[in-house]
Amino acid sequence: MPVIKQKHQRVGVFLDVQNLYHSAKNLYKARVNFKEVLKNAVAGRQLVRAIGYVISTESGEEKGFFEALVNLGIETKEKELQIFFGGLKKADWDVGIAVDALRIAPAVDAVVICSGDGDFLPLIEQLKSMGKQAEVVAFGKSASLKLKEQADDFIDLCAYPDKYLIRAGGRRYS
Repeated sequence: MPVIKQKHQRVGVFLDVQNLYHSAKNLYKARVNFKEVLKNAVAGRQLVRAIGYVISTESGEEKGFFEALVNLGIETKEKELQIFFGGLKKADWDVGIAVDALRIAPAVDAVVICSGDGDFLPLIEQLKSMGKQAEVVAFGKSASLKLKEQADDFIDLCAYPDKYLIRAGGRRYS
């Protein structure tokens, strides 16, 4: 059952950009419409802070994308892609997202985690124990079932792909 979202509620939105990017790419061969994701995460409430956690590469080709996020009102926190011996690549912001969400939680009524990563389950549980509304926005087809169940509200980006996705060439997905 969805929770009631009221205009006076203060909300913090934490976007696991890599998780959403790879889910959209793998499920739909499309890009995420972050403007719509943010709009629906906020749901007419008072946005206190929106942070997008991004990964940078040596080539720097993603800089324009990072600027586009900032233009949408999403503060970006950047981490370099780690490349290990043997070519294994790691791009992970889970701990950073959890720490920031817990740090900002006292200033908000609701925390929205935009990721389907099951590693966020303890964060959702902790936020709820603090009396915060803990919400998740993710692609339901690739999101953790337990995460979806434990969240106070779950917005499934798969439910409206034409709204939340952009096809190659910038056209909307439909």
